[in-house]
Amino acid sequence: MLEKEQILLIVYFTAIILFFVVFGIVFFVAFQRRKNKLLLDKLRAEQRFEDEIFKSRIEIQEQALKNVSWELHDNIGQLLSTAVMQINIMGATIEDTASESLQDVRKLVGDSLQEIRTLSKTLNHEVIQNVGLEKSITVELKRFEKLNFLTPSLTVKGEEVYINPKDEIILYRIIQEFFSNTIKHAEASSLEVELEYTPETLNIRVQDDGVGFDPKSVQANSGLLNMKSRAALVNAKLDYTSSPGKGVVLTLSYPIQLND
Repeated sequence: MLEKEQILLIVYFTAIILFFVVFGIVFFVAFQRRKNKLLLDKLRAEQRFEDEIFKSRIEIQEQALKNVSWELHDNIGQLLSTAVMQINIMGATIEDTASESLQDVRKLVGDSLQEIRTLSKTLNHEVIQNVGLEKSITVELKRFEKLNFLTPSLTVKGEEVYINPKDEIILYRIIQEFFSNTIKHAEASSLEVELEYTPETLNIRVQDDGVGFDPKSVQANSGLLNMKSRAALVNAKLDYTSSPGKGVVLTLSYPIQLND
């Protein structure tokens, strides 16, 4: 009888111990899940905050570029237009021997006026939204060609599909950043742009044949970081490859359906 009571007592204490062990495990798992959820929520909140800050920065930059566009088009453009008119008036009053030189000046001022107008279009996001990504890239490449910076080319594959205009602006600014780096640093003779439309993605490839660089030496480059941050805003995958003497290649994969 005593042995039976001892066995029952052992079973009872064992059951209590198992209960507390199971309770402790369940409590620990629940605590960890709650902790992980709070950490995840915090990370998401921080990411949303960073995204909002970056979006605000982009909006400020776009407004600044728009203001510069207006200034170029309205003020400087008007001054150059006035200069052209003054040259035309002078041309009617000077001798023929000086007329040819004056016409050269008129052409130079006229070309400058056209360049200012073209540049103002590439800076104004409203113009880019109206004409679209492909046309905006074409305008910029034609500007480079006229200025004899390099030989540009644009290849379009597939049928053009609708892209959110706000996303088009961001994609164009990424490409424009690449163009700027090529003009400033690459010493390139050619610049190739390829747009490939598929039902799911827009694949963009931009390549120059310049001096290139060592990617490890420019990981913290502000231009590259800006491009990556902009790409993240529209869920685009960005890859930037180069090596000394091999030029630079930018590839962008923009998920159309996800961002519609």
